[in-house]
Amino acid sequence: MANPFSTQAVADSALPGPANITRCELANGIVVLSRANPTSASVVISGSLPAGSLYDPDDKLGLAGFTASALMRGTQRRSFAEIYDILESAGASLGFSGGTHSLSFSGRALAEDLDSLLFLLAEGLQQPVFPEESIERLRAQILTALAIRDQDTAEVASLAFDQIVYCGHPYSRPEDGYTTTVKSIHREDLVNFHRKTYGPRGMLLIIVGGIDPAQVVKKVRQVFENWQNPEQPEIPELPAVIPLDRVTTQYTPVPGKSQSDLVIGEAGLKRNSPDFLAALLGNSILGQFGTMGRIGEVVREKAGLAYYAGSGLSGGPGPGPWEVSAGVNPENVDQAIDLIIREIRRFTSELVSVDELEETQANFIGRLPISLESNSGIASAMYNLERFQLGLDYYQRYANLVRSITREQILQVARRYLDPERLAVAVAGPAPYPAADAGPGKLTE
Repeated sequence: MANPFSTQAVADSALPGPANITRCELANGIVVLSRANPTSASVVISGSLPAGSLYDPDDKLGLAGFTASALMRGTQRRSFAEIYDILESAGASLGFSGGTHSLSFSGRALAEDLDSLLFLLAEGLQQPVFPEESIERLRAQILTALAIRDQDTAEVASLAFDQIVYCGHPYSRPEDGYTTTVKSIHREDLVNFHRKTYGPRGMLLIIVGGIDPAQVVKKVRQVFENWQNPEQPEIPELPAVIPLDRVTTQYTPVPGKSQSDLVIGEAGLKRNSPDFLAALLGNSILGQFGTMGRIGEVVREKAGLAYYAGSGLSGGPGPGPWEVSAGVNPENVDQAIDLIIREIRRFTSELVSVDELEETQANFIGRLPISLESNSGIASAMYNLERFQLGLDYYQRYANLVRSITREQILQVARRYLDPERLAVAVAGPAPYPAADAGPGKLTE
């Protein structure tokens, strides 16, 4: 018989899992996940609903994010000032943000103020009024942010990378839009977008903290179960990403800059892909672990070519990018690209070392409990469980899943999703670009 007081048993009981997560689906389609944290006096709420930029028309790109930003500017029951007076007097917070797939929300308060937080969340989602004067102030803020984005070489390179890798795909469009599209958005566009896309179907609500999960479900039913929207659209199916047939490069000049930023990679995996965990460990070895993995060691530490250099892998409902990024002196762009592609070739042609894999596995397993020390960390983990259908017992299986990843699996997924002959290479930096020739790893405007 297993010892219920063993270190492993205690650790497993502390992880989110079927025994301590309450899951309920309301009649209107809202899924609620709740978990008690008896040692906490506070509560965190987070979640999403499918109302992201996938629903934006091309000529009004940025509409979903604009709408999300305007939800707290006043409701049918309360003004902007009244909403923030309630939050500030309770030391609470609540916010909304737009993404590609979803509108996301998050908030926190003392457990005794959960009712007020839920009511404000419901009002923001269901009853915004979009005051005209607030919309113009928001527009000015968004346009300022876009102007800053257009002068940020890392952001410009990332946008160019998405347009190369996801050509003809919704992921090629920046979710915050462009100056021209944001200027074309009017109040009636926000009203119509909210009316047509906001609804309970597909909404996910996570509540964690010093609460009784059974009581939480009752409270959520009272506030949300009557919400209906017959106009709410079905979630659109994403088209397939068409792979590149060769290395494709693009240089975007950003005048007046002293640094160039580059992004190199391909479209990667969906979050629920069976390959995702092996790819995640492999990516850590390639460009995250220690001083940014192999990429950081070769490009930054040894060659001294980059201010920063590393890799990233993201996955959602669709295939997120698997990319290497670096910030370099413009004179070193070509050399840095060559070194990065050389490391990708090595990563996709030979097994990672035993030590690299074991150290990365230990890191992944060791940092999980640390990420779950706060209510917000637990809420984020629970959100991923439901959003990507990982299974409520995923974190209790996690350590064994990580330990089961082999060097051969990492090589297989590397070869499957990173082809050195089909990479996108995007660079943004000062104009004119100083390279004289073009060739493999060389860029032309």
